Amino acid sequence: MANLLAVDDEPAVLALLQNILQKDGHVVTVVSASPQVLTMQLGAFDLILLDVMMPTMDGFTLCREIRSKVDCPILFLTAKSMENDVMLGLGDGADDYIVKPFGTGELRARINAHLRRENRERRNVFCIGEVHFNLSGKEITVQNVVVPFTKSEYEICKFLALNWGQVFSKEQIYEAVFGLDGDSDSATIVEHVKNIRAKLGKVEVSPVETVWGIGYRWK
Repeated sequence: MANLLAVDDEPAVLALLQNILQKDGHVVTVVSASPQVLTMQLGAFDLILLDVMMPTMDGFTLCREIRSKVDCPILFLTAKSMENDVMLGLGDGADDYIVKPFGTGELRARINAHLRRENRERRNVFCIGEVHFNLSGKEITVQNVVVPFTKSEYEICKFLALNWGQVFSKEQIYEAVFGLDGDSDSATIVEHVKNIRAKLGKVEVSPVETVWGIGYRWK
């Protein structure tokens, strides 16, 4: 099962995609207004399907806007079939280009092939809101400004962001980040979170939320 995002201004196409892809067990979020995508938490998606000819913001432009924020596969699903269109789409950062009308079997096969490939390859970058994670470089940036986290602070941020929306107690965070062999105790998480908030506050973001009596979550 994967979380998929489908963006198309035609409701009938979105309904068709949901019907087809849910049969493979995928959770499909549909969006008909392309600018809305820029406000979404795109790091939650495993694959994105984009139409090209959409009002306000076309698929090529949208792809260029989000490509640096996500490293999941982006597939164009469009009636534009000229070779120059295909070259432009792939040049903008898409991973595949499927021409309408499409065969449902081929569409499912291509999507599942991309998802299998993703599972084999480690993701290197993802973005939650304005916070950009570079996993290979173990670096976090906000608006292209590097936030100087310690190793422990970075690992806590990564754990919470990869599980955004879920609430974890400080004990759960400690075990996830430091393991059972950590040489400190869960009380240190409180201090780490305090430092994380202070550093992110300097770049005017505050994604770590306290859920009183329970723990913390990346909102």
